[in-house]
Amino acid sequence: MLQDLEEEYRLRFAQMAGYRDRVWRVLTRQFFQAYIPKDGAVLDLGCGWGEFINNIEARTKYGMDLNPESERRLSANVTFLKQDCSTAWHVPDSTLDVVFTSNFFEHLPTKESLRETLIQARRCLKPGGTLICLGPNIKYLPGAYWDFWDHFLPLTELSLGEALGLTGFRVVTRTARFLPYSMSQGFAPPVSFVAMYLRLPFVWRLLGKQFLVVAKKP
Repeated sequence: MLQDLEEEYRLRFAQMAGYRDRVWRVLTRQFFQAYIPKDGAVLDLGCGWGEFINNIEARTKYGMDLNPESERRLSANVTFLKQDCSTAWHVPDSTLDVVFTSNFFEHLPTKESLRETLIQARRCLKPGGTLICLGPNIKYLPGAYWDFWDHFLPLTELSLGEALGLTGFRVVTRTARFLPYSMSQGFAPPVSFVAMYLRLPFVWRLLGKQFLVVAKKP
């Protein structure tokens, strides 16, 4: 299973690894950094090859994934947690300012796995801490959503919002259309376009196929 995961990442992302890193450098600096205190603690859930967590600024950084390749891709200042996210996280209670996850929840095998993952995120976040969720919205990808072998859970911004409410979070932002879908199948606009796109929310409604849901631990 872990060997399959490592091979899936290699086949899907290796050719565009440098481009993906440049894109995430823009996304972190021009959008997501605003959610994350530079003196705070952040965990990247399903960190993959570390495009988010390597580029974000924070005092304490964690990356969690089952992919053995992840640890080799993370920067030296990132603590790697190789574990199943639906089991108890190796993080103390109420110590994280932010949990971030991108294109990960759809890979979980069951809704119960997602529920247990959200419970762990809530446990580890400080009161008032933030959970940021980015992922493909099946409302706008009814067929293409299933083009990936490891997609299991069909999610929308509304269904995820319900799951968050049921696990004790308060949803503060629920954007149905945020980023375009995928950089793993040849979609590679100039990085300068990404920076411009972030400044034009009306364009999100035309091109966005990923939701952005932000929730708080009360």
